[in-house]
Amino acid sequence: MNLIIEKLIPNLNKVFKHLHENPEVSWEETKTTDYIKKLFEQENCRITTFDNTTGMVIEVGKGKPVIALRADIDALWQEVKGKFQANHSCGHDAHMTIVIGTLLTILENGPPENAAFKFIFQPAEEKGTGALAYVEKGVADDVDYLYGMHLRPNEELKNGQFAPAIQHGAAKFIQGTIQGEDAHGARPHLNANAIQIGLELFQHLNNIQINPMIPHSIKMTSFHAGGKSANIIPGNADFSIDIRAQTNEVMDELTEKVNQIFEMLAKYHQVSITSSTNANVAAAVLDDSTINVMREAISDSFGEESLAPVITTTGGDDFHFYTIKRPHIKATMLAIGCDLKPGLHHPHMTFNHEAIPKAVEILTKALYKTANLN
Repeated sequence: MNLIIEKLIPNLNKVFKHLHENPEVSWEETKTTDYIKKLFEQENCRITTFDNTTGMVIEVGKGKPVIALRADIDALWQEVKGKFQANHSCGHDAHMTIVIGTLLTILENGPPENAAFKFIFQPAEEKGTGALAYVEKGVADDVDYLYGMHLRPNEELKNGQFAPAIQHGAAKFIQGTIQGEDAHGARPHLNANAIQIGLELFQHLNNIQINPMIPHSIKMTSFHAGGKSANIIPGNADFSIDIRAQTNEVMDELTEKVNQIFEMLAKYHQVSITSSTNANVAAAVLDDSTINVMREAISDSFGEESLAPVITTTGGDDFHFYTIKRPHIKATMLAIGCDLKPGLHHPHMTFNHEAIPKAVEILTKALYKTANLN
């Protein structure tokens, strides 16, 4: 580890502590945005914030290529010790700290003469909508190379190891409603029981057949029908469905089959079944040149023994919308092994904080190496 990054460690610990203790959920990251902005207002960089959304972009240097590094800044909303609250159980507090540390290191060392570095602090990754919003704002239009990072659980990557890419799968979260009429418990012929329709929906979802060589899953994750009166047959219900697929093509196929099931059940039971997509995360589209740069940065920093193969995971990340919506961008994500347990999204997730400055070193080297590709 170089001396500059070593000197940053006390400051990085302070930054992480603040971010961890002040989590904010998607699209509400106002204090997080203000905090990061204040860290760099007096530095030699260009800061862009937005009137109608949280997050920011910080730029250093000028010229081509434009090399970007992205951090997700939102927290989850979950039950922690019996109380629902915002909680950084997906490691976004660490991701922000790593990008802040990388930016501070770049400011200390100076950017290359003929390249620009762009640091993207993006909201609403957990909703799967933040990257799309930033693409629409033109944040990625001039970006040539894009890097991200994510802490990985122990089951995927050992402590102290790093992988040069994460092959995320696609994810989609559907919220649906069954709309019919209630009926008296003694007269079941007068309505379609929403609970029965839900059971049929559950069974049809389980019967979907897709190429088993491509990892995928589809499952109902919530269902609510009926009330306190046991003698009323409910005609209405709300439900949610979680869909995962390792490729975007299989995600499209699964989505089409789900819509066909909705149409079939609605017609058969003479009810209305409506749905909306709460989040839609694309599968990864990775680039060999950036993966090779990340491999070199990992090996140069901590030796070949710290380098792990590309990770394939069923989890999703809206990071990949940047390359799907702007195909000219070459991108990859650094996978960080950090003794993360019990797992991502667990309310009491912990990890080895020594991984933060190590990731800063790797990503700093990756940015400088990329500047020399052209």
